[in-house]
Amino acid sequence: MGITGLAPSAIFLVAGVIIDAILGDPQVWFHPVRLMGRTLSGFEWLLRRLGLDAYIGGCVLLVLLTVTWVIVPCFLFMRIYQWFPQAGAAVHVLVIYVFFALRDLIDHVRAVQSAADRGDISKSRNAIGRLVGRDVEKMDIAACRRAAIESISENFVDGVVSAVFWYALLGIPGLLLFKVASTMDSMVGYKTPRYFYFGWCGARLDDVMNYIPARLTWLLLGFFSIPKGWRVGLEQHGILPGPNPGWSEATMAGVLGRRLIGPIWKNSQLVTDVWLGDPTDPEAGTSEDISKSIEIVVIASALTVVLGVLAIYGIWR
Repeated sequence: MGITGLAPSAIFLVAGVIIDAILGDPQVWFHPVRLMGRTLSGFEWLLRRLGLDAYIGGCVLLVLLTVTWVIVPCFLFMRIYQWFPQAGAAVHVLVIYVFFALRDLIDHVRAVQSAADRGDISKSRNAIGRLVGRDVEKMDIAACRRAAIESISENFVDGVVSAVFWYALLGIPGLLLFKVASTMDSMVGYKTPRYFYFGWCGARLDDVMNYIPARLTWLLLGFFSIPKGWRVGLEQHGILPGPNPGWSEATMAGVLGRRLIGPIWKNSQLVTDVWLGDPTDPEAGTSEDISKSIEIVVIASALTVVLGVLAIYGIWR
């Protein structure tokens, strides 16, 4: 495993993924992602008080979070692994478990599906509101189902493929740095007056770290409907803003043979009414569409882990 215990381990990767599949995401206040978010909020408050609320402040924020959540934890982990190898191994698996976000994603999507299947529009909107940032009160049952499919497709990149990619490539430090970038993007990576400059650094780092995984996702998902999945993903990935989200969502539309997106409202304004997918395909919006998207993501996740294991043996043998 390497003398420090930080290098990736195929056995530990599989163990962490299995624990996630069995237990799901731990709903505790001291969850590392939640603590990372609170740390970010504290640093943001301090930097803004110091007048560092533009590009420089965002870069300093990245440095502070990297020291706090990558360098210090890795140093402590090396000490633990050297002094107490078994405890170090347990912590290693625990880190993979809490940062591999598949079961929690599927549970959220199934909550939308369950409410929609009962015809409960209120609970459907409430459930999808936990996954997407849009005006849910304007969404009907079909729109809630489409949004759930879009969410599982996009978050498959961030929560599975990118996590495995950076762990297999750089071990624990790579996984921690990726989660720092992901947390920054989700909390400050907005094109609003408050975060347009301050959040630039985190948003760009997140784009860079998801760049290759997003395109690997296109290849993975496309296997489920050759060549249509690859064709739609390649042709339409640029419809969505940003360099990465379109690859997974457009490919999923092609694989399902359904159109996704449709009218989206934010702050009482129609921000988009585009559709992803073959123009001849029907709109997504059935329970079967969600079930098929979950099945595809689960199988693709298993393939991702297998590829991660092969990469670890190939790179770190």
